[in-house]
Amino acid sequence: MSIKLVVFDMAGTTVRDDDFVAEAFMKAMNNYHYALTLEEVNPIMGYKKPVAIRMMLEKHEPDREKITDSLITAIHDDFVQEMLAFYRSSDKITPLPNAEKTFAALHDKGIKIGMNTGFSRDIADIIIERLNWQDKIDILVASDEVEHGRPYPDMTKKMMEQFHITNPEDVAKVGDTEVDINEGKNVGCSLIIGVTTGAFSREELESYKPTAIVDDLYEIVDLITA
Repeated sequence: MSIKLVVFDMAGTTVRDDDFVAEAFMKAMNNYHYALTLEEVNPIMGYKKPVAIRMMLEKHEPDREKITDSLITAIHDDFVQEMLAFYRSSDKITPLPNAEKTFAALHDKGIKIGMNTGFSRDIADIIIERLNWQDKIDILVASDEVEHGRPYPDMTKKMMEQFHITNPEDVAKVGDTEVDINEGKNVGCSLIIGVTTGAFSREELESYKPTAIVDDLYEIVDLITA
C-alpha cells in the first residue's frame, strides 16, 4: 500500500468540537421555531449543512410545502453567521490532541494532507486561519465548492485531481462520523479510519465498518505507513 493523500475531516476529527457546531445548528433552526435535540443533530453534522437542514425539516415540518429552498437558505445563513462569530472570537478553537504532530509525521513521509468539511468555505477558512494551519495542510475543500457534499466523493475527487492521483486506493480518509466513512467508501479509499474524538462512539463507528478505528489521531500514522 502506498498512500499519497490523507483526507481529514475538521470538527470532531482534527479540530476540537464540544458540540459547538451542533449548538449553532440548533440555534439557527430554533430561530425558525424548529426545536431539535443534540442527539438527533450530532449524527448529521458531517453533511453539507443545507442538506442537514433539509433532513431536519423533513423530520419536523409536517407541511411539506413549507420546506422551500428559500427557508433552507435563510436557516443556513443564520447558521453561518453563528459559526463565523464563534470561530472569529472564541478561545476554544484548538486542535485535537496530536493533530499537528500527525500532519508533520505524514508530511515527513511525503504524504499530502487534505481537509474537507460540511462547512462552507468562509467558515473553514476562518478555522484554518485561527489555527495557523495554512502551512500545515496542502489542500482544503469545503462543501460549497463542489456539487455534492459528503457522503458523495466530490470533495476528495477534487483533491485527487489537483494532485494528479488517479487511483483511489492511494487515498486514506479519516473522520469521526458515518458520513466520513461512507465518503471514503464512495471514493474507493483503501483505508477508511474512524476516530472516537467526535460525534460517534467506537460502537457507533463499528456499525459502518471502517478499515480501522482509533482513539488517538497519531495512531493513524502507523496504519497509513505500514
